[in-house]
Amino acid sequence: MTRMGLDQVVVDCSDAAALARFWAALLGAEPVDRPSGWSHVEAEGWPRVAFQPVPEGKSVKNRLHFDVEVDDIGAATRRALELGAVKRGEVQSDAEGRFQVMLDPEGNEFCFVSD
Repeated sequence: MTRMGLDQVVVDCSDAAALARFWAALLGAEPVDRPSGWSHVEAEGWPRVAFQPVPEGKSVKNRLHFDVEVDDIGAATRRALELGAVKRGEVQSDAEGRFQVMLDPEGNEFCFVSD
């Protein structure tokens, strides 16, 4: 069988450089702009997250989203709001722990999760 591995996760967006800067600030990494118009972030403990500019806007809920593990959901939420994210609802709890649904500056869903 041919070897396979996760190379990167690609997010379609309208402004790759701006979205890379949001995620880089959130994850404590540096954004990298590519000559092709793409940008990416390589944060410790994460696969490369690349941002690809596309002409169409986001129109429906994501079928895939990031769960970002944090020690303090409230502090992470406040920081993300300062960076341009939007909070969706209140902190939820289930058998796996607690989570806060967020939207990045282009409306892509992600969650802060904690035990």
